[in-house]
Amino acid sequence: MTDARHALIIANDRYTDQGLKQLKAPAQDAAALAGVLHDPQIGDFDVDVVRNAPADAMRRRIQGFFSDRRRDDTLVLHFSCHGLKSESGELYFAASDTEPRLLDATAIPAQFVRGCMSRTRAGRTVLFLDCCYGGAFSRGSPSVRATGEVNVLESFTRDRPGGRGWAVITASNSMEFAFEGDELAENSAPRPSVFTHAVVEGLATGEADLDADGEVSLDDLYDYVYEHVQEQNPNQTPSKTVEMQGELQLAHSRRGRIKIAAIPSPPSLLAAVNSDNAFTRQGAVLELRSRLQNESLPLAEGARQALEDVARNDIRQIADEASRALRDIRLAPSPDRLDFGLVPKGSPLQEKSVTMNGPPLARHCVAQPAQSWLRVEPTANGFTVRVDATTEGRLSGDIALKGVADEAVVHVEAVVGPSRDTRPPEATAEPANGSVHDPDTVVVAPSDPRTGADGTSAPTVGDGMPHAGTGPDHAGPHGKGGQHADPHGKSPQQGSQGQEGTGQAAPERAGTGQAGPEQAAGRAGLPSHRASALAGATLALAATAAVTVILGIRAVVVAALDRGQDGPTGDLDHNVHQQGVLPLLTVTMITAVLALVVGAFARHDLETLDRRDAEPAVHGTRSMASVAKGLAVPALIVAVLILVGYMIAAPHW
Repeated sequence: MTDARHALIIANDRYTDQGLKQLKAPAQDAAALAGVLHDPQIGDFDVDVVRNAPADAMRRRIQGFFSDRRRDDTLVLHFSCHGLKSESGELYFAASDTEPRLLDATAIPAQFVRGCMSRTRAGRTVLFLDCCYGGAFSRGSPSVRATGEVNVLESFTRDRPGGRGWAVITASNSMEFAFEGDELAENSAPRPSVFTHAVVEGLATGEADLDADGEVSLDDLYDYVYEHVQEQNPNQTPSKTVEMQGELQLAHSRRGRIKIAAIPSPPSLLAAVNSDNAFTRQGAVLELRSRLQNESLPLAEGARQALEDVARNDIRQIADEASRALRDIRLAPSPDRLDFGLVPKGSPLQEKSVTMNGPPLARHCVAQPAQSWLRVEPTANGFTVRVDATTEGRLSGDIALKGVADEAVVHVEAVVGPSRDTRPPEATAEPANGSVHDPDTVVVAPSDPRTGADGTSAPTVGDGMPHAGTGPDHAGPHGKGGQHADPHGKSPQQGSQGQEGTGQAAPERAGTGQAGPEQAAGRAGLPSHRASALAGATLALAATAAVTVILGIRAVVVAALDRGQDGPTGDLDHNVHQQGVLPLLTVTMITAVLALVVGAFARHDLETLDRRDAEPAVHGTRSMASVAKGLAVPALIVAVLILVGYMIAAPHW
């Protein structure tokens, strides 16, 4: 977001007038709103907060806020205070020194705010009103009395503000509050901070990004707030009026997919992708598939975008090959389901590990816990998941993974039971500024020797996501960032103490059906070696087919020339047999078919291997199988065509 963005938040919760004293104002929510709007990864606004200011100071700050702006500026003004309606129907915003009988002198008229919006040079202005709307003041009475509905939006649409665009969003377009004498009746209205709390929650968690495009638009935010407020209080209906050209992006979304600045493929490769020759395009797909495995994320992203274009637009055979290549970068968490079992209440955070498999582009993703009791921390090969056991009961939640073009979910379950000791539970960090809890959102990035051991990745743009760091907050469960959990989700200490207090010894792996690291490596190594051997055999057979078909073509040409020289007495069948054409074609077809069959077995082994192993040898094996297929298929087609042509021509020539 390159335009200048400014926000002014006005929050009044203390009033000198006794009739306004009992109203509750969302001071904490206003502070939290300032936090999310100012956060460069969310709103990136320059924010000012005015609290409990008198009317004169509020007028100065509001007019100053709209003055000296440029056409590129985006302004957000948020009111969190009392709203009062005069006997003549005018709307006013209460300051700390507002006297209901002297609204013109001690309150802020809505007409004044509307005038400031009309005169500003800022291109876009958004006004949020989270106000309690009171009754009209009667000049003949010293009290505030109940009156008809307050139509808030009408107060701002009579004279439309200037600028390229403006919007007014209010917590409720018409609300009544019963006043008794100088005092507001108790329980006469819902708490107004439901509205601001919904705005903060939608921006902070990214839930307001309804179309999952990585940005929270004004329409996205309003739709989210409307549903949230209606769920909390069906009697309160937010409203809006908008006059704006284009779509206003209010904030980045923490839930958007990762976006990587792609390095385009070389012009020669792109020319091959767009070639009229199908075999040339097929070769280009093979090269793009190889680039998709590259350690450089921008380079791999450029190949991914080119392959997606081929998968959408090319003929079926080549499009299917591109789609198979894109399956290589699907998110493949292992395991995709974690069960912590019984966890004693108040125990230290329990931890398990998740490994991201596949090439670097498939391991680069955003991990977003959906529940506040889940904690996620990135590691070199994936991330660790920890469970906060402060509350008893059955816990079930998900961690959403979002990559550049794919999504996955890791499901987590645990049962928090009674504590088995008297140690007090560890304190958990509370969100600052009274904001809603934002579950840890981390970027899981493949380790790159060129960028250091912390696993930070190549630059990403437009994602608005927090990046994994190496500070204290990213230390392991025992306070040391250098310790890693084992592949089965237990830390070194948990491996020996995980069964403590249960009255059972730690079962041996053979008795539980779970293999240890050595056994798992042995099982993974067997199909890996077999797939490599099959791919090598496939390539040898395909090369043989390619060589014999070339020799067959040469023999056919010689036989045809000899038949032409023999004249009317010649015999094509004799010339073909003399040059040995049929044996060459037979060898070609047999070796090509064998190459395709053996290659199919090799690819089957690779498909079952990719989700549990990320060895570099896998990518070389897959490349060999693809090259072999690219040789065997054309050789088989050419051999069949020559044989058919011979059978047609022999009787007549």
